[in-house]
Amino acid sequence: MKLTVQVKLLPTPVQAAALEATLHACNEAATWVSSVAFERDVKRNFALREHTYTAVKGRWGLGAQAAQHVIKKTCDAYITLKANLRAGNLGRRSSKRYRRATEIPIAFRPEGAQPYGDRMLSWQHTGRTVSIWTLSGRMKEVAFTAAPEHVALLALYRKGESDLPYRDGPPVQDARAPASAGCGS
Repeated sequence: MKLTVQVKLLPTPVQAAALEATLHACNEAATWVSSVAFERDVKRNFALREHTYTAVKGRWGLGAQAAQHVIKKTCDAYITLKANLRAGNLGRRSSKRYRRATEIPIAFRPEGAQPYGDRMLSWQHTGRTVSIWTLSGRMKEVAFTAAPEHVALLALYRKGESDLPYRDGPPVQDARAPASAGCGS
């Protein structure tokens, strides 16, 4: 079981611009990876990585971890599409919606959420700041805010992946923590 804690980043204008540029580059790279996956019918993570990893790092300037997260994000999108098709959520094979979903590669919105692993960000709970990787380099001391109980959960159980979405302004960080005895669910 996973717990999700939502915190809001409070970046300076320079930090916000770097975070936004990073999201745009990651999603543009994911759309390109998706087109490669679609054209070559290669949708498994390690197989797709062989075809795209070097290009994603070079063309978009992404770090190793970011490139791997972009490729995995693309594979996960195709897994979700396949599950929706099997469940009939997109209609029958003959329906326009089904065909539209299967005839073109998946595209990612420029400001869609980007997963961040522990190597790409670190939390400083006492100072309520985060250090996060961007295309402009590692940004330190990006302020964040959250409900006191969320900050406590984040400090106690933070482990794993965080998502960086863009919502009505500067990006918001969703941090996931595994459930543990005594934390309530």
